Amino acid sequence: MKTASVCTIGDEILIGQIVDTNSSHIARELNLLGIQVKYMTSIGDDRGRIISELTRCLDNTDIVIVTGGLGPTKDDITKDALRELSGSAGYKESSEQMAHIERILGARGIPMIDTNRAQALVPDNCTVIPNTLGTAPCMAFYGLGKQGKSALYSLPGVPFEAIGLLPAVMADIRRHFELEEITHHTIVTFGIPESTLAKQIEAWEDALPANIHLAYLPNPTVGVRLRLTQFGGKADFTPYITELQEILGEAIYGEGEDTLQSVIGRRLRAEGKTLALAESCTGGHLSELITSVAGCSDYYKGSVTSYSNEVKMKVLGVKSETLAQYGAVSEACVREMASGVLRVLDTDYAAATSGIAGPGGGSPEKPVGTAWLAAAKRQPDGSVTVATQCVHFASSRAVNIERFASYALDLLRRNL
Repeated sequence: MKTASVCTIGDEILIGQIVDTNSSHIARELNLLGIQVKYMTSIGDDRGRIISELTRCLDNTDIVIVTGGLGPTKDDITKDALRELSGSAGYKESSEQMAHIERILGARGIPMIDTNRAQALVPDNCTVIPNTLGTAPCMAFYGLGKQGKSALYSLPGVPFEAIGLLPAVMADIRRHFELEEITHHTIVTFGIPESTLAKQIEAWEDALPANIHLAYLPNPTVGVRLRLTQFGGKADFTPYITELQEILGEAIYGEGEDTLQSVIGRRLRAEGKTLALAESCTGGHLSELITSVAGCSDYYKGSVTSYSNEVKMKVLGVKSETLAQYGAVSEACVREMASGVLRVLDTDYAAATSGIAGPGGGSPEKPVGTAWLAAAKRQPDGSVTVATQCVHFASSRAVNIERFASYALDLLRRNL
């Protein structure tokens, strides 16, 4: 199996000024090619350190992918370090990248200056993979490392540029390396904590063949992804997936890159149905998730962020007696919120949230992290049925809001 290192360059990562998201994207793409990532490292803006760390990675892995340090400012020193590391005699201009630089600057009305032109200069022994999204190209170097067989790819650090270059980089890797065939299949579950899920499917996991590996990939918004992997040859996971479905039932909601919101969207579009949302404690996050799916205008009409009781009553029709007797964080309130927004926006389905995200505002009866959720459905006879659920979490405000929203989506999903 081929191996890889993923390196990020920049003091801003080491001091916590920015979060490194590039490495996770790169590692995922390498894994899909059947390449094992052995090292992930972040290197500061120090020429000697860059050269020594990259040399170590090249000596110990087949492929090194580097992001960062390719900008037009004086602290961007990666390119010159790579020139020395690769034994380049000097620089050459990439005419293709220069054309992209001229196009980008022209579209923005920015005049070309020397620092822009310099970004089209690359070590004379590298292969350029043009960057159509920015001014710094991807540079590929071959025949490096102590065996003279390793390759290094240097990408810009701007995340959307780095991610945009990955398909071309992965295609180049396939051309230069003989890769072992790998097959993945991912099942997505929701509503069962990872530890409980592992215990529930323990016997099934133990019975998997030795050449099939199971990975647990938990995420508070998505749920727990169960990824089956087989290295070498095509795999048919159908029998194992069938057994898993019998064990977990409706806790399984999708496959691959499915999310709760994408699955909900597919079902609503297929049935020609519409959706509205009424949010209190989630403050619009539920709407954000729904609208993250391309084409959601086919089924999503809109939402009411009814943070105050006044809006709950005046817009959604929540009764003052309900709020007086039960409070805003109650089953009765979310029932009326969901029914109200379904009526106001004239949809087939609706979801509602009301809770206490924290860090303050809780009580012994309703502690911080408590939320009531509702999913309303218009029946063929015109009546409305509402399903509810109460959840309790003990996380930060941001995580509580994420979990309230994802559990509301799951309640909606189960009632479609």
